[in-house]
Amino acid sequence: LKLEMPTVNLDREVSVLATVPSVVKSLKSCAVTWQELIFRVLEEQLKKVPQGSGPLAEIDLWRERNATLRALTEQMKLPKVQKVLEILQEAESVFAGNFQIVLSDLKKHHMEAQDNAKFLSTLKRHLKSLATGAGIDVISNTIPSLLNALRLVWIMSRHYNKEERMVPFLERVSWEISARVRRVVDLQTLFIQDIAVAKKKIKEARNTLEQWKKCYFTTCIQVEESGSERYWKFDVKRLFEKTDYMVSICQDLYDIFQVVTEELYNIFIPELVTVTENPKGVDELRKEVNLIISPMEDMAFDPFSMESARDWAFVMEEFREDVTVKTVDQIFVENFEDPPLYKNHPPVAGAIAWSRSLSHRITHTITRFQEEEELLATDRGKEVTQIYLQVAKKMQEYEDQKYHLWRERAEHILPLLLKETLLTVSTAVEEPVTTKKSVCFALNFSPEMLEIIIEAKYMEHLGLPVPDMARYVALQEDKFLRYTSKLKAMLERYHKLMEMMNEAETKLLDHYIQEFWRILKAGHKRLTWKSVGIGEFIVQCTQTIGKLELLVHQIHNIAEDISSKLWSIESTNLFKFPCSKNGDKLPGAKEFFDYIKCEQAKDVEHMVRKYSAIPQLLIEVERRVANTNSGKSPQLASYYAYWEHRIYQMLIQLIVKNVQAFNATVLANVPLLQIEVVLSVSGITLQPNASEIEKMAVQSIQDCIEVTKHFIRWMHGTCIECPPQHVKADEVVTFSFYSDVSQSPLIIEQAVLVTENVHKLLDSLNECLDEWRRYDQLWKSDKGTVLGRLAAEKPACVIFDDHLQFYMKVDQEVTRKPLIKDEQFIRLQLAPLASAVQENAKSWVMSLGKLLNELVREELFSLQEQIQVGVFSL
Repeated sequence: LKLEMPTVNLDREVSVLATVPSVVKSLKSCAVTWQELIFRVLEEQLKKVPQGSGPLAEIDLWRERNATLRALTEQMKLPKVQKVLEILQEAESVFAGNFQIVLSDLKKHHMEAQDNAKFLSTLKRHLKSLATGAGIDVISNTIPSLLNALRLVWIMSRHYNKEERMVPFLERVSWEISARVRRVVDLQTLFIQDIAVAKKKIKEARNTLEQWKKCYFTTCIQVEESGSERYWKFDVKRLFEKTDYMVSICQDLYDIFQVVTEELYNIFIPELVTVTENPKGVDELRKEVNLIISPMEDMAFDPFSMESARDWAFVMEEFREDVTVKTVDQIFVENFEDPPLYKNHPPVAGAIAWSRSLSHRITHTITRFQEEEELLATDRGKEVTQIYLQVAKKMQEYEDQKYHLWRERAEHILPLLLKETLLTVSTAVEEPVTTKKSVCFALNFSPEMLEIIIEAKYMEHLGLPVPDMARYVALQEDKFLRYTSKLKAMLERYHKLMEMMNEAETKLLDHYIQEFWRILKAGHKRLTWKSVGIGEFIVQCTQTIGKLELLVHQIHNIAEDISSKLWSIESTNLFKFPCSKNGDKLPGAKEFFDYIKCEQAKDVEHMVRKYSAIPQLLIEVERRVANTNSGKSPQLASYYAYWEHRIYQMLIQLIVKNVQAFNATVLANVPLLQIEVVLSVSGITLQPNASEIEKMAVQSIQDCIEVTKHFIRWMHGTCIECPPQHVKADEVVTFSFYSDVSQSPLIIEQAVLVTENVHKLLDSLNECLDEWRRYDQLWKSDKGTVLGRLAAEKPACVIFDDHLQFYMKVDQEVTRKPLIKDEQFIRLQLAPLASAVQENAKSWVMSLGKLLNELVREELFSLQEQIQVGVFSL
């Protein structure tokens, strides 16, 4: 494409050369050559089309056009060419104007080619991955980034921002994806590969095609959201009609392999479970499977081509029909002994319905098969027809056998079932026979009779004749269902009621239970399912159980009131302690235990009031059960005894829990009372002393146990309190729970435990006083004897100073000692003891000082006399 340069000398000025006709003529001739070349190149370039169906061919086209037009454009910019054009322009040649138009076209097409080549080059990396990527997964990973790059081209390019340019390019991308899928899903090799591998390839190919469409629509939304005024509203059919069709073909292929793996290899070959024993049979059956899929391997058309849609549909129809007959036959063979039933279908009619549904499947298939004469005329078509006839015959024989066996059984068993009684009675093995709960009533309606009723209804729906007796029973279905429902509900109410009652309540209501049993006796002795009095029997039973339920409910309400009172008594705190706020002085031992006793007396009054209300509640039970209100009904004797035992258990728990709580108080590190430590004649001691404190604690526990003396026992067989008994003229005995409660090993154990813990605590307190007993010489030593001996010895002042320092040191030590010692629930008040020790120390100091004074005075007087004698002698 090299421009031919003029041979004329162009060294002179443009204005001079433009006036020379020969020069202008020569230059014009040369320019005409250039114009023809540009016309020819533009015409050739605009006629060129991409050399291939893929998008890379279109990119190559623009790159080639850009290179060609750039070569011309660069030559037109040469100085010599520009001077020729200037000379022609100066000569006012008409040709110069026309040549500028050609140059303008060249520039326009070059700029377009340059712009398109530049923007499309940004897609080349993605498109190469699309065309030559190692696997189908590379395509899937490339599609999103490719469409994102196309979106940027659409927004930024001056030429690929129009539908007429972008749609054809997207079609080429779609073609490239389709071509890659064709190469992956190659039917020539697909069916000889491992089934799992083939299924994986097909699935990945289908997902890739679906992803192409999905990512396209996602990009459409992104273009709109970017604010661009030009949206992607392209013809979807042009872009995705072929790929959508390929998706459907991939699904068909996947279904074929699914059928081969699950319905043929796993179902069609029953011998597979014994493959090592019969390998020859398995190989033959595998050949059958291969025969079914063989048409797929030898197709003379491209299944992915829409022009071959009818041929592919024909192949799929033949495959489905072949598979359906064999699959149905195998399903029947494997399940005819225990067929899967439709919901609510009985066994026999359900089996017949299942067999007919299978028969309908192959009948429907073979009918469509016969409509295609081409299929029917093939050897394979004739073989399928023969298999169909054999399977259909087998199913009909199965249906006939099932029906006749059911009919014979129904005619034989129904009369026997109708003679059965309404109820049966059994005794629960795990319950003692003596209790009423051990007697269990059950509905005696055979499930077989209900099954025959349901079978009869479904047999009629299937168009099969039903025996008269079965039809009669089926007509009575609503009545039987109503009877069985009411009887079940009544028996459930009875058994639930019996479970609600304890043994004491069962004995209490024995008369009512026996009466109900008498009514039920007709149901398990006389009435059968043919009897006419069933409805009346149900009404009588229901009314009686209703009355018994009401009575039990009333008794339970009263029992809850009694239990509530017992719980309230049992929850009473019999060890209430004096309340002391922060800084308040703690009570002394006697004050502490007197407070407990006083509070116990108040609580006992409330407890006895609640206890005394219990007999009235039992009399209310008596009124409802025995229609008397005496409190001594023989019918309630065991019930009185039950509650008296409950009261005894409650009192045991009351005392045990309170003694345990008091023991916890003794062990806790919370002081509740204080004891002073004093100095008496006998030495350091507690006030009151340890023995007295221990007696107070033991007496407090005894007072707690003696609370039960206020709970008077009832007379035997009644709920009436025993009156006081005059044993002697001056002795009255009151029968209370105390005599039994006080002998409880559990209570004795807890009482002993508290006593031991109190004793240990007092011993520990005594040990705490040992550090004070080292000062015992202060009060144990005879002061007169000690001072007399010192006076006789007349020791030096230093000796007196040692003694004085010792007693002053004692006084200082006592001052620094804590005056309170807390040990568990007792606080020792040491102030009285400290004061006494200090007083004794000070007393010794005063006495020693007095003695020292006297001795010094004697020495002074003696010295004075000696001085006076010496003076006189002088």
